[in-house]
Amino acid sequence: MKRNIRVEKITQVPIEQQEIELVERKGIGHPDSICDGVAEAVSRALSREYLKRFGRILHHNTDQVELVGGEAAPTFGGGEVIRPMYLLLSGRATTYVGDEKVPVGRIALDAAREYLAESIKNLETSHMVIDQRLGQGSADLVDVFERSGVPKANDTSFGVGHAPFSELERIVHEVEGAITNDLSKKQPAIGEDIKVMGLREGDNIHVTVANALVSRYVDDLEHYMAIKEMLRKCVQEVAEQHTKRKVSVAVNVADDYERGCVYLTVTGTSAEMGDDGSVGRGNRCNGLITPNRPMSMEATSGKNPVNHIGKIYNLLANQIAHDMVGAIDGIEEVYIRILSQIGQPIDNPKVASAQIIPKKGANMSAIKPKAETVIDEWLSDISKITEMVIKGELMTF
Repeated sequence: MKRNIRVEKITQVPIEQQEIELVERKGIGHPDSICDGVAEAVSRALSREYLKRFGRILHHNTDQVELVGGEAAPTFGGGEVIRPMYLLLSGRATTYVGDEKVPVGRIALDAAREYLAESIKNLETSHMVIDQRLGQGSADLVDVFERSGVPKANDTSFGVGHAPFSELERIVHEVEGAITNDLSKKQPAIGEDIKVMGLREGDNIHVTVANALVSRYVDDLEHYMAIKEMLRKCVQEVAEQHTKRKVSVAVNVADDYERGCVYLTVTGTSAEMGDDGSVGRGNRCNGLITPNRPMSMEATSGKNPVNHIGKIYNLLANQIAHDMVGAIDGIEEVYIRILSQIGQPIDNPKVASAQIIPKKGANMSAIKPKAETVIDEWLSDISKITEMVIKGELMTF
């Protein structure tokens, strides 16, 4: 199959040489990330149920999840949730196949509860009301979904990706992971609501971290300050593993000790006290928010993994970009953009574009055919993206 693959050299200042760079990541307990995680968990659960019952994934999109903040009263050594948070699961799913009804509502609620129990360790059942209003998919999109052969694109849309990560991008991504996966095991007061903001000014890197501490595990103000210092040291150590640039770290900078105003929560997420969340307002599918790079505004989480371009092409673009950098010498940076046309096979996009900044002295004429091969091989095996999503091997936020 002849595909519309375009590879070109671009001339622009590489990210590491730009004077200002901004990178952000929202941790799994941030209200927006909670919605992303729940939406994706529901989609995976429905996909597996459809496969079990019918041998194929049926049409669904569960990317409409809204979190309404509650009210809480955290205190040193204790605290309580006064008014529970409210989580609404909505979107579309195939409910009937012939005379057989699929209990999509129950599946969605079970998946959401299971995900939250695994992700937010101090969130109790009484802390959040979970509701679902999943509806049946529109007839035209279901028709596109069910056409035979290679899945047909559900929309005229695009996906983007880039590689490699800059030093700041790696730092921001790894800092949140280190706090969530490592430091929290040593210090139970560490909540899952973590926001990491990175700024690079020339060769000076500034990392600002906001972390919702869990009040029951914090004895008093002195203990709170000690945990903050532990956090700061952790972030500093992780950052210095990825750069030789000067790094400064600030944690919970809105604290006012004289007024007794500190970042305490009962559950470990700011959603308990009025902070709302929605799918798609947080991390892109590479786990970061990167205003210095091209980005798609699509919400990846919760979209069906078979023909929804907002999911498949964004994940695919990132896989292609990283594979290209790993397999081909001489690439400084690569930017991938893939555009679909509604109703057309997803393995034959309207265009698959790679814009490459070659390293100094690299031969672009040697890079180009290799880059085209990487793109073509991924498009030829595009169903692999679907398989990886269902297995939970690809993160969407």
